[in-house]
Amino acid sequence: MSGVLVRDRRAERRQATIDEILAAAWDLVREEGVAALSVRGLGARVGMRAQSLYVYFPSKHAIYDAMFAQANTELLGRLQDGPEPGDPITSLHRRARVFVEFCTEDPARYQLLFQRTIPGFEPSEESYAIARQVLDTTRQALGRAGLTDDAHLEVWTALTSGLVSQQLANDPGGTRFVRHLDEVIDMYLSHIKRQGRRK
Repeated sequence: MSGVLVRDRRAERRQATIDEILAAAWDLVREEGVAALSVRGLGARVGMRAQSLYVYFPSKHAIYDAMFAQANTELLGRLQDGPEPGDPITSLHRRARVFVEFCTEDPARYQLLFQRTIPGFEPSEESYAIARQVLDTTRQALGRAGLTDDAHLEVWTALTSGLVSQQLANDPGGTRFVRHLDEVIDMYLSHIKRQGRRK
């Protein structure tokens, strides 16, 4: 054995084609809407017949599934990027800002990840596992701030996602609703603290 790593060029070419297909799929859903993706249109965008796409993805839902996994992987990377602030409250504010920025910069991506806009689509267990990782990191961040009840996580996700939904629906590209993010987080934390004192 020479110890020389032999490249699998066929696998590399296949992955490059998959990456090209997914990039084109994202372009299309950003132009036409998440639910409007068609295999024929996607094939035309990448210069392939629709039938040829099935060599890489067995169905349109498989394309959505790969997009779902890709987007959640990016969100997880954003949330974990950089040093974690030592103060748990500062960490929660940072996490909320990262999440809101990620969602509002790409409405199509937000719809795919957090709204049921595609009839019949359910992410695969493998793809959904990445989404659970995202949620688990949020649960852990809340736990470091002493917020360990399931209700704490449910209210957190409702508040942050609600601001994003309001922003995208009523002021896309602006800051009318998301500019209140820090205030909303402070109100949430203050409410939880008052609840704790009453127990």
